Amino acid sequence: MKKVLLIATGGTIASRQSQNGLAPALDAESLLKHLYNPKDNSGCDIVKLPDCTIEGVSIMDVDSTNMSPELMGTIARTVCDNYNSYDGFVVTHGTDTMAYSAAAVSYMLKGLHKPVVFTGSQIPMEQPGSDAYVNLRDSITFACENRAGVYVVFNGKVIKGTCACKVKTKSMDAFVSVNEPDAACITNGVVMYDRNNSGSGDNSAFGENVDEDNSVTVSLPEISADTQLCSNITLVKLFPGIDETIFDYIKDNYKGVIVECFGVGGAPDGYSHIAGKLIELAHSGIAVVITTQCLYEGIDINIYQVGESLSDVSLILGGKMTTEALTMKLMWALAHYDSIKDVKAYIEQS
Repeated sequence: MKKVLLIATGGTIASRQSQNGLAPALDAESLLKHLYNPKDNSGCDIVKLPDCTIEGVSIMDVDSTNMSPELMGTIARTVCDNYNSYDGFVVTHGTDTMAYSAAAVSYMLKGLHKPVVFTGSQIPMEQPGSDAYVNLRDSITFACENRAGVYVVFNGKVIKGTCACKVKTKSMDAFVSVNEPDAACITNGVVMYDRNNSGSGDNSAFGENVDEDNSVTVSLPEISADTQLCSNITLVKLFPGIDETIFDYIKDNYKGVIVECFGVGGAPDGYSHIAGKLIELAHSGIAVVITTQCLYEGIDINIYQVGESLSDVSLILGGKMTTEALTMKLMWALAHYDSIKDVKAYIEQS
């Protein structure tokens, strides 16, 4: 029988109404108690839990607006510390920064060959019509699958942790998978994969050994949590009329910057020479990551002249990654590599 650990961090799913609005109040034990004894007509009673053992631990009690790199590291370490005792992990988390945390934990956990599932809800578990029940039960179901990696499970979708993006503030279908198909979907407690994404487990990164009897065994690396992040970065969204001197300030105060350019990767080179400023910034030793303000299809700086002006080898290309994933990947890279060349290689590697 599979064994799953529920790691509670706060968020809307655990919130109650206070004098000043919703605030986290339910711990892991309370969440599990509600899960087994639903008190409203949310429809969750039609979703049967898998045959598994579920235990819970509360490691923080925060609105995800207050999630920090240090707290993300606490989540990763909790998984690592309990790794050998469980087959899968479910992290209940506020929705606003869930995509950032899922991406961060994806980079922090090394040698992961079990599922780590982030989930939450748009309506608190104790309120009528909450989506908390189904999201939590779906997450436990997926945590029992033979899948390696970090995922977000929400509204019946299973999304890779580095591809998740919150696109709606109130609706139940708040999350989408950006530039990659959903890893799976869950309907009435049943996990379904498409033809190109079988449920056999995502272990392609692990080496295989062939024994003398021709049987194949998988060589699994040891789990570890490398939680060091460099938060001395900033994010700039270009807009018509932006003052280029902002990049002079960045040069003196930050180690890295993510620049959301227009379209496929264009930066002004007419009324102000932003492109030149970005190259100057990169040559000064600042990690400059180029991405797009568009959600889908990524950048291609070779299409337009305003993109060609960014074709300097010192600039780091964000490809099709989400801004959330790029943010956490840049933080991790700057904490582990001294040269911009190494940071660039790591960021641009799939």
